[in-house]
Amino acid sequence: MKIIKPAMAGTLESSDAQISIEPGEGKIDITIQSNVLGQYGKQIRQTVLDTLKQLAVESARVTVVDKGALDCTLRARTECAVYRASGQEQPVQWGGAHGES
Repeated sequence: MKIIKPAMAGTLESSDAQISIEPGEGKIDITIQSNVLGQYGKQIRQTVLDTLKQLAVESARVTVVDKGALDCTLRARTECAVYRASGQEQPVQWGGAHGES
């Protein structure tokens, strides 16, 4: 999926994450802000990367502001931001990136 415009999903509430995505320069660049970066930074990065890969995103700048989100929340927020940033206008199969119905 091609990222054509900036988009955001999520909130800054506790147990959530705000994911911002914009067109990149030929690679995936992820910046993470989190109070638990030392403990969970690698897991947060991997969850976002896996979701981008499943959605076939190859170029994007992503900013994650984590407020204690679980992996499922990170996946959902990333997926939503990607759909918004790609200009997706067709009905969205939520969870489709993971083969769920």
